[in-house]
Amino acid sequence: MNDTPEQDLDAALEGSIGTGTVRYLKTLVTAMTITTIVALVVLVTVVVMRFSQTAPETSTLPTLPDQITLPDGATAQAVTFGPDWIAVVSDGDILIFDRTNGQLTKRVKIR
Repeated sequence: MNDTPEQDLDAALEGSIGTGTVRYLKTLVTAMTITTIVALVVLVTVVVMRFSQTAPETSTLPTLPDQITLPDGATAQAVTFGPDWIAVVSDGDILIFDRTNGQLTKRVKIR
């Protein structure tokens, strides 16, 4: 009766299951514990590294005209910006405006 409760349990399990199985299961649980701890350390390290980075440069908005005047009866449904033009999708048209002065340069009918 000098055995600890853990040693008594190990002896009982080895007697019913087999001598190598208990040792294998203990090794497997230990390996899984070590893997979990390492994964947690890696995860915390990645999060700390990600949040300690400097903020990216803020992009400046492209220059836009002060005002764009739509033709009479046209209502804007969508707007798209190109390198030197602005497209406004209207009821049945695509209106192309010059980006520098906001003047209507082209009108494309949609079928």
